[in-house]
Amino acid sequence: MTTTPLRLAAATLFLASATLLQAAIAPAENLLPADTLAFFTVPDCAAVRANAKTSPQMMFWNDPAMKAFHDKFMAKFNEQFITPLEKDLGLKVDDFLALPQGQFTLAVTLNGANGHDDVPPGLILLLDAKGQSGLLKTNLDGLMKKWTAAGRALRTEKINGLTFTVVPLTSNDFSGILPKRPPVSEIGVEPKPEKPGEIYFTQFESLLVAGNSPKAVDAVAAHLTGGRAPAIADDAAFAADQPALFRNAPLYYGWFNGNKVFTLMAQAPEAAPEAAASSLLPGFSSAKIVSALGLAGLKSASFALRETHDGATLTLQATAPAAERQGLLKLLAMAPKDASAPAFVPAGVTKFTRMRLDGKQAWADLQKMLAGISPQVLASVNAVIDIANSFAQQKNPGFDLRTSLFANLGDDIITYQKAPASDTLEAMNQPPSLILLAVANPDQAIVAIKTVAALTSPGTPTEPRTFLGRKIHTVALKGTRDATTGTTSPVNLYIAASGGYLAMSPEVAMVEEFLRSADGKVKPLSETAGLATAIQNVGGTGGGVFGYQNAREIMRTSFKLLSNPAFTDRTLNLLPPAFRGWADFTLLPEFDPVAKYFYLTVFGANANAEGMTLKIFSPRPPQLN
Repeated sequence: MTTTPLRLAAATLFLASATLLQAAIAPAENLLPADTLAFFTVPDCAAVRANAKTSPQMMFWNDPAMKAFHDKFMAKFNEQFITPLEKDLGLKVDDFLALPQGQFTLAVTLNGANGHDDVPPGLILLLDAKGQSGLLKTNLDGLMKKWTAAGRALRTEKINGLTFTVVPLTSNDFSGILPKRPPVSEIGVEPKPEKPGEIYFTQFESLLVAGNSPKAVDAVAAHLTGGRAPAIADDAAFAADQPALFRNAPLYYGWFNGNKVFTLMAQAPEAAPEAAASSLLPGFSSAKIVSALGLAGLKSASFALRETHDGATLTLQATAPAAERQGLLKLLAMAPKDASAPAFVPAGVTKFTRMRLDGKQAWADLQKMLAGISPQVLASVNAVIDIANSFAQQKNPGFDLRTSLFANLGDDIITYQKAPASDTLEAMNQPPSLILLAVANPDQAIVAIKTVAALTSPGTPTEPRTFLGRKIHTVALKGTRDATTGTTSPVNLYIAASGGYLAMSPEVAMVEEFLRSADGKVKPLSETAGLATAIQNVGGTGGGVFGYQNAREIMRTSFKLLSNPAFTDRTLNLLPPAFRGWADFTLLPEFDPVAKYFYLTVFGANANAEGMTLKIFSPRPPQLN
């Protein structure tokens, strides 16, 4: 008899657990319709908030040293976006900020479009308030009362057993937030009047569901009420990507249905003959571009961000079977070759990238892509090459640019950059950099580069000089003109060959340093503290692509640039007037107090029979541990 209370307690706990499990809102992929083109989801907003308290990026943004800049930026952001939104929709954003506790999902769906009509894509928002469901209902009820009082003719529609409130929008809604789309007009065709939009929304338990059409929210409603409508989780491409997306609990992830998107693009109608004839680029069409670039072979693309105490990892994945790769996808799938930093790359570099790209094959693939998009474009490229050949053959009858340069390329491209030599605007805008190309015949490649440069910058050739037994060639390029003074400054490219590479830089000191590195006295990048461990988090350097950035020194230079009025004035003028007041860089602090939030970043890629993966890893800065 004494076990009866225990049994009753166990039964009660079991039933309570079962009730909680039944009440749990399904993840995004089980709710979104099968025609979803792309979606972004935060599976657990509460976890993201908790993570933000220790995230280096958020700690930097909220650091007291950043307060002046932070406060003015947020004030301008609220003025430009939040205030108009609150005015248009009659709500207070602060009332809704605490509501996302579970998932927050945004999705774009096909919505019945076929590429030949003006049906807009479907938009879906899912917000799970979890324990805040009562507050969600209170806020929505208050919102509907405000809309009704403001004269909006709200109505309700039943969709798969759920009652949706329909809010009509006007042409003025979001006018201060979203740019106006110019009307599309065709010759001899009367433009269609723009149909006013609507918002459909409902609350199911703790979940807010909103969309821009009944078709967009139909499948979501069906899934919530026990229906059997197909979901994106049933898609074969998504099912194949799912294990990588969910492994190790990502903070957020997104998925793109390449198969559906590029099929839709390929179905878009071509321009009318009279419009094509007057086009600056005749012969272009969506179908041709998709086919020539090989985008039809991209089944899907996805990304996921994970963060642990060791650091943050962003994984980008493209599912493209090897047998179907053409065009860009074929180019991006690097061969599994060593892409580590060679011993001659010095430890002091701020950026380093190495790609084992077969230059000769890449040139052939590029020509094929251009021919597929527009034969006229390929013909123009070949015409320029023929002009260069004719020019060079006046002195060297056997010269051929295709042979000397493109067919001469190897399978290795290395670039690296160092910190600026000074704090002048010119030095910071153009930090010392070096490009290394693997070539079979360096002398032929140098002649080819000189020939091409002479077409735009004719002049008396400069004789090469000898440095440590190697020749350094000076190639005059087109000078840069100062818009303020009107003066033109000469620009040179310095080239030398060593170790199977062609070294090129606008800084002769960089070329000399590379030639000098053969003595083995340079401390290599590979000995940088923390680098070896970081490399393990991106799968090593054997996938044909690897890169490194010294984030701390890059940000140090960025702070100096942003503190230079000449730079900021020029940069801000590139932005629309409404956004120029957002960032007041005069309020930025000195960099040293916030340097602790930055460290280094590495990335590595690899390809297999199923697709390609790129991983980017940022270790947690040691000073924050």
